[in-house]
Amino acid sequence: MSTAFLLDPARLDRPDTKVLHHPFPFMVAHGQLPDEWRGDLDRDFPRYASAGFFPYEASDCGPSINALIANMTAPAFASAVGQRLGIDNLGQYPTLVTLCRLLNKRHGTIHTDSKSKVATALIYLNAQWPDTSDGCLRFLHRIDDIDSIVIPELAPLYGEFAVFKRCENSFHGHLPYEGERRVIQVAWLTSEEEKLRKTKRGKFSRGFKKLFGKLDTRLGAGRDRSASHPD
Repeated sequence: MSTAFLLDPARLDRPDTKVLHHPFPFMVAHGQLPDEWRGDLDRDFPRYASAGFFPYEASDCGPSINALIANMTAPAFASAVGQRLGIDNLGQYPTLVTLCRLLNKRHGTIHTDSKSKVATALIYLNAQWPDTSDGCLRFLHRIDDIDSIVIPELAPLYGEFAVFKRCENSFHGHLPYEGERRVIQVAWLTSEEEKLRKTKRGKFSRGFKKLFGKLDTRLGAGRDRSASHPD
């Protein structure tokens, strides 16, 4: 199979896809990646030693991950996502791609995403997940209650996909989890200036964590399960 079809917009029409517009527009789609590409995507995912999301650099990744990111940032895919979320011409906005291999327990606090984001998409790549809710994505009714779930939580397994429109109430997060949780995130941003700013901040964060990784692991390790931050 050609890498051009790693992420095919037509798969978003599977009968088990959920598209909701209340309390905010979002979509959850299962089985969005071909089974035959599992091995390649596993091999080609970047080997980050630190926890968190880092700006995409093609040199960190193998060819199948680069191809998947090209699919996710393509105008045709943006158009398909935008149509389902009620966003006109989503492909006009610049994209920021970040990748995460590892999490600390401080990650996943409830938030809306920043106002500089128009929409955010996530594709998960874990081959398996423990029998736990920890680390599973939740879309929420409230910013102060991780259990105010809109639909069943999404385990970060291979081919699971979620995307949402950033709103003042686009609350989402997950229970604390420490360990490997592979995900590629694409955010459509309001401007190139915001993309540059966020990229610089992400590169600084990556450098900091290389030097002070143990400190980063301890920060927030005992956070409340419903901890939140405003954006």
